[in-house]
Amino acid sequence: MADTKAKTPEKKAAAAPAAAAAEGKKKRSSKPRNYDLGNGVYRFSRTRMYHKKAIYKFLDKKTPKKVKPKKPLTIEKQIGGDKNGEKRIVLLKKRRANYPTADPVTVHHAKKCFHEHRRYLRPSLTPGTICIMLAGPHKGKRVVFLKQLKSGLLLVTGPFLINGCPLRRVSQNYVIATTTKLPLQDFVLPQHIRDEYFKRKRDKRAKKEEGDIFSKKKEEYTPSDARKSDQKLVDKVIIDTIKKHKDKKMLFTYLSAMFGLRSSQYPHRLKF
Repeated sequence: MADTKAKTPEKKAAAAPAAAAAEGKKKRSSKPRNYDLGNGVYRFSRTRMYHKKAIYKFLDKKTPKKVKPKKPLTIEKQIGGDKNGEKRIVLLKKRRANYPTADPVTVHHAKKCFHEHRRYLRPSLTPGTICIMLAGPHKGKRVVFLKQLKSGLLLVTGPFLINGCPLRRVSQNYVIATTTKLPLQDFVLPQHIRDEYFKRKRDKRAKKEEGDIFSKKKEEYTPSDARKSDQKLVDKVIIDTIKKHKDKKMLFTYLSAMFGLRSSQYPHRLKF
């Protein structure tokens, strides 16, 4: 019993330095020489690590490119016999015994067409919002937003009697929505005013004949009677709502005036 008690402290003493060495090895391997001190700041700078790693020694050194010898695809074999051609070229790698009769079917990911895309509308754009046009022939004009069409485009109007902007479609990317709004929530547009309403009819080109090069001129677009009547109807509703507003004089001048920036005016600092 006395012998066993005497051996146990010796074993513990021998195991202690071994465990300490193992712990030291783990600690050294876990933390790199150049570690992050916090907020992207490292212990050593880039130039310090350039000298520590001695990168300057390896900058101009270029290892020569090893050219691998190409393995031959065929081999020439001698063939005995009187009626043989004596030599034959044989493939070292044999071809496949069988090939598939049809190509494998590849999975094509479903791509949604434009008409299937999900439409969104900025929360600042509500029916009756006065917007500023940023592109097109009417850029700089203030228009009234009526509704969003199925294609995702906005239906806007000047009205035509105030600033000459008719019923037209525009992308919401080319519009600045202002805080000025007209109460047009109860106004219901005619059902036929949708995306197909704005498509122009284009006749097929006739075959060119001699002498017809300069005789035919390009026909200019003229709005139809239905388009004119719809414009008058929408304009009447908007003008009546403006007349009922307490600041009607200001709204008429606001819609007729063009938008522009003066010097030292920045659009991201303005409140519309």
